[in-house]
Amino acid sequence: MTTGVRRRMGVEERREQLIAVALQLFSDRAPEDVSIDEIAAAAGISRPLVYHYFPGKLSLYEAALRRAADELAQRFDEPLEGPLGTRLLRVMGRFFAFVDDHGPGFSALMRGGPAVGSTRANALIEEVRQAAYEQILRHLGIGEPPARLRLVVRSWVSLAESTALLWLDGREIPRAELELQLVHDFAALAAVSAAYNAEMAGVLARILAHEPADGPFGELVARLASLVPGDADPAPGPTPEPAPVTAPGPEHEAAPEPR
Repeated sequence: MTTGVRRRMGVEERREQLIAVALQLFSDRAPEDVSIDEIAAAAGISRPLVYHYFPGKLSLYEAALRRAADELAQRFDEPLEGPLGTRLLRVMGRFFAFVDDHGPGFSALMRGGPAVGSTRANALIEEVRQAAYEQILRHLGIGEPPARLRLVVRSWVSLAESTALLWLDGREIPRAELELQLVHDFAALAAVSAAYNAEMAGVLARILAHEPADGPFGELVARLASLVPGDADPAPGPTPEPAPVTAPGPEHEAAPEPR
């Protein structure tokens, strides 16, 4: 039997409750569509009490973004065990699980939502990207990454972010397929860079040396090989110049006809 008496929360406990409630509401709908009245009702308190803890909706929204950013950054934290391709696949699984569970909230975090132009919101977005970037470099085991590798990793982090945002619009591609494709995208970006730079070729060789044939990277190689016809003509090279024609010497002169 309940008495109907609600337990009084401390200041920090109430703030945490409001942030959790707001984040949940922002996960179901765009933040600009959620009112302070709805947040207050979901938390079981009055509208004025919400303003007692947060000066306005923007400050509560930014606090919810802080929570979302921290949780999303943690999704890239992965033990340094096993082949890189398998590790990246697990990371993508956790990343897309967050995106799937917090669709509007994820969009608001990465696109800015009602806090577009907010210095704090922009800083949170960059924190997530930097955390992902540093975690990937950690898995590569390279303390001082060359410029091309830095470009590959940052390009891949941006690709994962933009792919997730596009996927949310209709979820037209199966999530597991997209997670694997992004792991393949990382290998493809590294391979193209390796084709132009010896240092990157060495990085790629070290990665592939520890990849099993049945792992994500091995699967990519098999898929690409299946696209190349077995009787394909080699790529055309430069047309060879014709051999010079030389006049016959005395040893090549025809014998005189008999009389």
